[in-house]
Amino acid sequence: MSFITDRKRATGMGSAKTGTAHHWQMTISSVALVVLVPLFVFTFGPMLGQSHEQVIARFSAPFPALVAALTFLVGFHHFRGGVQVAIEDYVGGLARKALILLMICISYGAAAVAIFAIARIAL
Repeated sequence: MSFITDRKRATGMGSAKTGTAHHWQMTISSVALVVLVPLFVFTFGPMLGQSHEQVIARFSAPFPALVAALTFLVGFHHFRGGVQVAIEDYVGGLARKALILLMICISYGAAAVAIFAIARIAL
């Protein structure tokens, strides 16, 4: 039986030194999404069931295209941070590094595809 306290077990383990910065990034992206998601829903929602020409005409305007682009960028950035924390908490070793790299590639790739699609419609 070990009589070591929790503090004694943690002493000397060090800190990751990025927890505060990561928390701050997630908080900022959460606040941005609180504003962007309703704007996206109110600009995208009325277009459901409309013809292709009407949707193209709507997203050719600067405001809906900008709202959609910002929503996708901030959303995928927030997704990347959240999934990275989940991977760091539950996966170890080489698999952790591989999954984090894969997740980063997927999230930034999806954001790039979304921005490209919006730019193609808007321009």
